[in-house]
Amino acid sequence: MGALGVGGMGLSDVMRARAAAGHVTAAPDTSVIFIWLAGGPSHMETYDMKPDAPEEYRGQFSPIPTNVPGMEVCELLPLHAQCADKFTLIRSICHDFNDHGGGSKRVMTGRIPATPTETVNDAPSVTSIVAKMREKIDIGLPNCIAGTDASRDKVDTYAMGSAYLGLKYVPFIAAGDPSSPKFEVKNLTISPAIADRLDDRMELLRKFDRIRRDIDSNNVFDSMDGFNQQAISLMTSPTARDAFDLTSEPQALRDRYGKHSWGQRALLARRLVEAGCSFVTMVFENPNIKGCFYNWDTHAVNHDHFKDAVLRSPVYDQAVTALIEDLHERSLTKKVLLVVTGEFGRSPRISKDDGPKGLRYGREHWPQAMSVLVCGGGMRHGQVIGSTNRLGEHPADRPLTPNDLWATVYRHLGINQHDAFIDFNGRPQHILPFGEPIRELA
Repeated sequence: MGALGVGGMGLSDVMRARAAAGHVTAAPDTSVIFIWLAGGPSHMETYDMKPDAPEEYRGQFSPIPTNVPGMEVCELLPLHAQCADKFTLIRSICHDFNDHGGGSKRVMTGRIPATPTETVNDAPSVTSIVAKMREKIDIGLPNCIAGTDASRDKVDTYAMGSAYLGLKYVPFIAAGDPSSPKFEVKNLTISPAIADRLDDRMELLRKFDRIRRDIDSNNVFDSMDGFNQQAISLMTSPTARDAFDLTSEPQALRDRYGKHSWGQRALLARRLVEAGCSFVTMVFENPNIKGCFYNWDTHAVNHDHFKDAVLRSPVYDQAVTALIEDLHERSLTKKVLLVVTGEFGRSPRISKDDGPKGLRYGREHWPQAMSVLVCGGGMRHGQVIGSTNRLGEHPADRPLTPNDLWATVYRHLGINQHDAFIDFNGRPQHILPFGEPIRELA
């Protein structure tokens, strides 16, 4: 750095030049499945129970042993207990953003968001960074795909925006319930009525492409090119149609995952990474169960947290463990890294609401402690990393941040976290401003 300064070129200039040149590291044959538990799941009713805590903390359920000595999970997750040797739990990740918007941006981007609320990013999401770094990979599918409910298909809903990278790098969103017979993905088929006109339309696009673009300071034309290319690629790609075709899976396997949206999204994620997708996000938000709250945000004023857990947990237990076991059985645990998390945990102290619907119990937002499940990535399984204090309030040892998790993910994908992009102000921004790969997962 001293030599650079003497030579008249500062380090920021080097970073800016490198970013402008589109520096890209080599991409290995690796991918990520990211299960997003929107609303924030409780660590106290999943992976980090405190049976010896006072009643106002410990909750209504008990821990059960797993097939890994010393590792326990909630009694509502019996399938997890049977395959705990195939995944790892991280119990000491935390951050400082208590709102859904701020928490989602903090986790989804690996950066400190400019505002503590709302879900419009001021920095690119991890999935957008992966899309940018792997844009030269052509597999006949978008490199980054997200599965959401039909009414939740906007990229900003979960802070997956691309910010200064441009709209070209937002994930392709496959909205809807894959367990429904009516499920379909837009742009996967060509209507016979327009098939003959496709070549004419592509020629028209090529003519528009001759328009001068030096006035387009926001790269809108480039983004439109990306969307057009993506749509045409999907319409003409047998790879895309095959990857999204869940009916080609054995019925017994589909049943193992669960004939519900979460289970079939998990199965679809496995098919997409097998087809070559780099980063597949699947949102587990609404399990569509009568009496269950929409997402994991179970405040007492919203819903009874413990009644919700009884309904929600079996669906979650089935979908996640089926995916874990499927990855192992197909020898995909070196290629694929599975990450399961939400934007934060829930408050260790139980809240109450004695309203018109009777006494209800809940847990509030709690970013000071959250549990994350990881599997695959060529990493060690059957271990617990970190711990929280006796009340589950904050890390007691091995405190980690979302950035350490993302540094681990980037390492798996062969992406250099110290590479940089140019932001809206013309300044270079590192892919990840801080954080180190989690050593226990090496």
